[in-house]
Amino acid sequence: MGLTGARLTALAIGLLALLGLSLAAGLSFGAAGLDAELIATLRAPRVAAAAGVGALLAMAGLAMQVLLRNPLADPYVLGSSGGASVGGLLALMAGASLWLGAALGALAAGLALLALTRSALAAADDASPRLVLTGAMLAALCGAVATLLLAITPDQQLRGAVFWLVGDLSGARGGAACIGGAVLMVLLLLRWHTAIDRLLLGTEVATLLGEPVRRLRLLLLVSASLATGMAVASAGAIGFVGLVVPQALRLVGVQRSRDLAWMSAVGGAALLIWADLLARTVVSPLELPVGAVMALLGAPLFIVVLTREAR
Repeated sequence: MGLTGARLTALAIGLLALLGLSLAAGLSFGAAGLDAELIATLRAPRVAAAAGVGALLAMAGLAMQVLLRNPLADPYVLGSSGGASVGGLLALMAGASLWLGAALGALAAGLALLALTRSALAAADDASPRLVLTGAMLAALCGAVATLLLAITPDQQLRGAVFWLVGDLSGARGGAACIGGAVLMVLLLLRWHTAIDRLLLGTEVATLLGEPVRRLRLLLLVSASLATGMAVASAGAIGFVGLVVPQALRLVGVQRSRDLAWMSAVGGAALLIWADLLARTVVSPLELPVGAVMALLGAPLFIVVLTREAR
């Protein structure tokens, strides 16, 4: 059952307040010895990158869940982040654009997943077990390829590459570009929200209602892949944001895609800012990879959701 108008408004206000609190905490926590210039040059780019990457990953997860009609769909779980990591590493080794390599890698992984599960999707329109298993195998394959690439990475670049692969915001750049990409993706999903709601009812229903199902699926796949590629290029492979945020919103009653679109972006931004804050403060002055922190938060929820789906 969806939320009433008053409750939805209250939730929206709460999410925006949480984002504001997250931005304030990310910029100021532990910054007693930093002046305004250092906060602007050091903290602000990192917080902007965390917000942009979190929003992109949440939006990518939402788009993949619509595309595959599966609540367990997530760029990290189904191999898109792994494909982006491999593409990014290959681009770095070839001296090409990291952003382009990551986007192409994520797109290739998404196309491979659709090709490998095409018959199951056509037969059952929601092939959860096969989808999850195929995605897990793609993620494992991409992880193995990334490990082989790391084995031939020069020693002076190895530590940075390892931190980047597990998710690291310490040297993240491109926060403004990620925020801009997230805004464009929100606008895209808002533009197609009626068609997306109908697609969630099933391919046949959406087709009978006159929706361009094939074009919509291609649009969702490309946008999710580009969002994942941008996020991975900026901060490495950070998992479970795309699973945690849309699922949490659905659990509290948000069902319509026009609400899920912008709320997922806001929630993803706030979640990753807090995860990064934990990563750089819990064992200060050392920093933990933010990808590991998100895995500790997201993996238990994934197990819970998977158990519910099995029941």
